[in-house]
Amino acid sequence: MGPLRRSEGRDRMSDAARREVEVTITYLEMAARPAFDRPSLPPGPPSALIAADRPPVWYFLALYDAVGRDYHWTDRFRQERAEVRGWIHDPAVTLYTLMRDGWPAGFFVLDTTGAGTCELAYFGLVPEAVGSGLGKYLLKTAVHLGWDRPGVEKLTVETCTLDHPRALGLYQSCGFTPVAQALKTRAIDEQDR
Repeated sequence: MGPLRRSEGRDRMSDAARREVEVTITYLEMAARPAFDRPSLPPGPPSALIAADRPPVWYFLALYDAVGRDYHWTDRFRQERAEVRGWIHDPAVTLYTLMRDGWPAGFFVLDTTGAGTCELAYFGLVPEAVGSGLGKYLLKTAVHLGWDRPGVEKLTVETCTLDHPRALGLYQSCGFTPVAQALKTRAIDEQDR
C-alpha cells in the first residue's frame, strides 16, 4: 500500500469544508539567458543541490507537500500515482533538491517536454528555509540549469495569488517577464489554511 495522500478523505468531505476563491495566475517567460553569473551558496550549514534520477513518487509528493501546503498545492495529490510517476520519470523532467544541513530545504523541477521550452514546473522552499537567503540562490541556479538544457529557446514559469507574496517579484528580479494573466476560481479546502 502506498503512502497516505493528502487528498484521501477529502472527496468524502462536504462542500461546506471548501470555499471558492478567485485566483490570478501570472504567466512569465525569459527569452534569453540572463546576464547574472551562476550563484554561490549563501554562507551557512553544509548544502548540496542534488538531481534525482527517476525519484519515487512519494519523494516528489513529500517535497511538493512540504513546500506547497501553505499555498494550496493539491493538484498532484488528486492525480493517479501512475500519472505522477510517468511525468516525474520522463527523461525531459528533472527534480532537483536543495539539501541544507542534512534535510531538504527546497526543490525545483525543470520540464523540457515542450519543444524549445524549459518550464520551471515547481519551485520553492520549505517553511523553515523561507527568509534564509536560499530562494534567490535556488532560483538563479534553476534558471542557469534550464538554459543549459539542449535546444532551450525560452524559460517559462507561472505563479498565482495563492503563492508566497514575494514569488512574483522574485521571478521578475531573476529575469522573468510577465506575458499573460488569467483569473480562475478555485475551491480551497478550509483545512489547508
